[in-house]
Amino acid sequence: MRNDVFLDRLVALRHEVHAHPEVSGEEQATAARMARFLADFAPDDLLNGLGGHGVAAVFEGAQEGPTVLIRAELDALPIEELSDSPYRSTVPGKGHLCGHDGHMVMVAGLARDLSDRRPARGRAVLLLQPAEETGQGARAVMDDPRFDRIAPDFAFSLHNFPGLPVGHVQICHGPANCASRGMRVRLEGKTSHAAAPRDGLSPMAAMARLMPGLQSLGPGGPLVDGYQLVTLTHATLGEATFGIAPGKGEVWATLRSLTDEGMANLVARAEARVADEAAREGLAVEITYHDVFDACTNAPEAVAVLEAAFEATGTPWAVADHPQSWSEDFGQFGQRAKAAMVWLGSGEGQPQLHNPDFDFPDTLIPVGMGLFRETIRRVLG
Repeated sequence: MRNDVFLDRLVALRHEVHAHPEVSGEEQATAARMARFLADFAPDDLLNGLGGHGVAAVFEGAQEGPTVLIRAELDALPIEELSDSPYRSTVPGKGHLCGHDGHMVMVAGLARDLSDRRPARGRAVLLLQPAEETGQGARAVMDDPRFDRIAPDFAFSLHNFPGLPVGHVQICHGPANCASRGMRVRLEGKTSHAAAPRDGLSPMAAMARLMPGLQSLGPGGPLVDGYQLVTLTHATLGEATFGIAPGKGEVWATLRSLTDEGMANLVARAEARVADEAAREGLAVEITYHDVFDACTNAPEAVAVLEAAFEATGTPWAVADHPQSWSEDFGQFGQRAKAAMVWLGSGEGQPQLHNPDFDFPDTLIPVGMGLFRETIRRVLG
C-alpha cells in the first residue's frame, strides 16, 4: 500500500474514532476497532482486554534483545464537543478533546512498518491503554497478569501540545508531569433543628478553617523542586433546606506536586490538618483518594534515545524549560522501565487540551509515526 493511501486510511480511522468517543473505562468499541486494524498486520501476539479494554500488539525481533513499548491512550472526555466538523462526536456530552484519537492512530500505524520489517533484536510492543484520564489505566494494565509477557525495558509516549508550532517537539530532562490526586474529606457531626443549632454538631466551623488551611499547604508558584499546589474544587454542607442545622459536610481538593516524594509529604500534612480540625470540633472524619496520578519523570537513557531520533528525522526540538503541571499516568511505566514522554506541537493557535473546540491535527499523524519509528530502530535495529 502506497504511503499516501495508507495515510488516508489512518486519517479515516482517526475520524471514525473521533466520531464515536468512549470515556475512561468504557472503551470497548474503540478497543475492538483498533484491535481489528492491528490484526491486519499480523502481529506475533495481540492481547485484548488488557487492564480493562487495553490492546497490545507484539512484534518479535530476529534475535534476543530489549523490549520497547510505545504507548497511546484510548479514552475520550466527558465534555460536549463544539464543532461543525463532519466527523464531530455523535455521542452527547462526550468528545475526543485531548487528542487521544490521534495518539492511538499514529501508534497503531506503526504496525505496518513493524510487519514489513521486524526488529533486528528484542521486540516492539504497541500499547493502546484505557482510562488515562482517571489515572487508573496504566496501573490496571501493569496489574494485569499478562503484562509480564510484554514488560518493557524502554517505554515511550507523546502528547500533542497546543501552543507549540506544529511538528516541533519539546522534552523534559527529569520531571515531566506532576503527581496529583483528588482528596475527598467527609466530616460528620449531628443534625439539629435550625431553631436550636446548639443541640447539634455542625461541621461548618471546621470547614471554614479547613478550606483555606488546605490551600495554604500548596501555594503553587514556579515548577521547580519543592513545587506543591492544593486546589479546592468542591464543598458541600448539610442539606438544601432552611429547617435543619447541618450535620455533614465535604471538602474536595486536588493535591499536586512535582515528585512522588513531594506528594507523600503533602498528603501527610493535609491529613494532619484535617485530623486536627475534626478533633477540635468533635467530628468524625473519613478521607478517600481519587484520580491518583504518580509523577512522570523522564529517564536519561530514554531521553537520549528520543533526542537521537529527533536529530535523525530532522525534527525541530528543544529541551523544555519546565515540566507540566497537569498529570499523566504514563508515569506508572517509568517505575518498571526506562521511560520518557515528549510534547509534540499541535499549533500555536490551537485550542487548548480539554477545550470543547479542540481537534487533533491530522498533519501530526506521520510526524509522530516517524519519531516513534526511528525511536524503535535506535533501540532494536
